[in-house]
Amino acid sequence: MTEIDFLSIAELGARYRGKSLSPVEMTERALARVKALDGKLNAFITLLEKESLTEAAAAERELSRGHDRGPLHGVPIAIKDLIAMAGAPTTFASRAGSPRHPDRDAALVKSLRQAGAVLIGKTNLLEYAYGAVHPEIGQTNNPWDPKRTSGGSSGGSAAGVASGMCFAAIGTDTGGSIRIPAAYCGIAGLKPSYGLVDLDGVQPLSWSLDHAGPLARRVADAARLLEGMTGGSFPARPHGLKGLRFGIMDHPGQDRFLQRAVQDHFEQAIAKLRQAGAEVQPVSIVGLEHAADALLTILEPEASVIHQRLIAAEPEGFGEMTRLQIEAGFAIPATAYIRAQQLQRELARRYDQLFARVDAILSPSVPWVAPAEDPVLGDDGGEGEMLYSAIYNLTGLPALSVFAGLSPEKLPVGLQIVTPWRTDDLALSIGAALEALIPPVRAPLEP
Repeated sequence: MTEIDFLSIAELGARYRGKSLSPVEMTERALARVKALDGKLNAFITLLEKESLTEAAAAERELSRGHDRGPLHGVPIAIKDLIAMAGAPTTFASRAGSPRHPDRDAALVKSLRQAGAVLIGKTNLLEYAYGAVHPEIGQTNNPWDPKRTSGGSSGGSAAGVASGMCFAAIGTDTGGSIRIPAAYCGIAGLKPSYGLVDLDGVQPLSWSLDHAGPLARRVADAARLLEGMTGGSFPARPHGLKGLRFGIMDHPGQDRFLQRAVQDHFEQAIAKLRQAGAEVQPVSIVGLEHAADALLTILEPEASVIHQRLIAAEPEGFGEMTRLQIEAGFAIPATAYIRAQQLQRELARRYDQLFARVDAILSPSVPWVAPAEDPVLGDDGGEGEMLYSAIYNLTGLPALSVFAGLSPEKLPVGLQIVTPWRTDDLALSIGAALEALIPPVRAPLEP
């Protein structure tokens, strides 16, 4: 019966409409799975049992009467706990300014409700999405190995999806916080184009860099969730690979961080693409070695301004690492911030020029498999973890992490696909084609 918990959203919808499964039954199963597994994973902060069963019963009635809201109708979904949901506490995985009790939904939550999604709970994250675990809340553990992290900052959403607690989940991404957990947990995670998803009601970390997007076990499921978040259309049909032009980005400094297993699986994926008729060439961007520093020079002062009042009022409510990061951001000069923004614009221009020569850019998602703990933002570990992801928060390009294989330790490896701005469906379509070449594998964790 566990197979039912890992159906695709399309398969689940077909079973609903064929009346062999029901939204109430599947919501009950999702809630039971959270209760059975979350002692090992720490993926959920708030479980909305009563509310989600009420939503599931309403979805069941509507479907039985022929009122079909679409692919997400009755599907159990989870929400990262820095996104406002009316009637549910928002904790930000912190003791500062927490919990808040919003009286209205975030725009993306409102859109998901209109699509008929069943929202089962709020997922764990790094404190205020700022790169560190609050010690009283703890990290989310990985379904592939609970002694390792599921990644940050959207680790609760990724672990919930990978372990079958929900069918998809929402995350946010300011430097890799959707794609890194997706890679560590062996699922699909999309950082959409900057501005595609309305962030009203989403707690900001950096106005210039923040994105919200879907995490799901399959690319098609991520596309359905993106449709539900935005009201747009993202068919994500597997793209033909013959003649498609891929650029393999040279990331300066990757030799310091890239694990052999990740490199091997990336090269195997490239070989499969070539066998399918794709054209592959090395590419580079002048100034890419400065991307991580530029991201932090923008992120840190923006985060400090965002939290200025709260850290003055409740400094003891923050974990020590988060508090130190917020305090450090006040010391960054305005001249450095402006220079980083200038580089941000110049890098976006250079990527735009590069896309005249290639259709998509490929890299590993992260240079290593899941570590025991999340690296510290700003040190060598933090730099390495964001090596492939930070640049796409700077440029705002759509970036999708998909499963690329398992390391010798049986831990997932991720591959990142990047396409031009506002071509999110192209990234998803290429991801779906790659998924057909390298099918995802289910995490082994069971109650």
